[in-house]
Amino acid sequence: MNFLAHAYLSFGDPKVLLGNFIGDFVRGNLEKIYDRDVVVGVKLHREIDFYTDRHPAVKEIQTMLKPKFGRYATIITDMYFDYFLAKYWDNYHSIPLEEFSFQVYEIIEDYPEILPKNFLHTFYYMKKQNWLYAYRNIAGIKRAMEGMAKRASFKSNMETAHLFLEEHHEVIRELFIAFFEDLVAFAKIRLAVLKSEI
Repeated sequence: MNFLAHAYLSFGDPKVLLGNFIGDFVRGNLEKIYDRDVVVGVKLHREIDFYTDRHPAVKEIQTMLKPKFGRYATIITDMYFDYFLAKYWDNYHSIPLEEFSFQVYEIIEDYPEILPKNFLHTFYYMKKQNWLYAYRNIAGIKRAMEGMAKRASFKSNMETAHLFLEEHHEVIRELFIAFFEDLVAFAKIRLAVLKSEI
């Protein structure tokens, strides 16, 4: 899953959200570096990713994408999911997406002393370009995919991924809905378990 989904799946806990956001940017003995709720967030992030990679609906979308996008199918799938979450945000959250996005940025900025240096560059552009809110339409996904295509190590075709999304919009939307309902239930249970273990 991508950033918006990880923020949503923190269920309103600021430090869990922080850990959920930096999950891909930290290594080592987390308990020695971060307090318990941040560690819970990092662990939750990793469990969400593990669960996502193995869900049948996710695998079906990636099977659709792989002939054209190869190894980048997983990245594109994550972006598609943030698009659908943002587009249909009102079905999932009572706070408007734009307001939620700024709340997330403010939470992240409340903990500058523990943000990994390799996260700061990403976060700078995330806030400047308001990625969380921009994901809500095809134009936002197009800009994001074009940016990632420029940074890709191999030919990715990601600059055309928005066209694939438009062409297969309803099929992917239905798969997202089925998957995300399962993911929310999973994440709530795992968050409660992780909090009880630390």
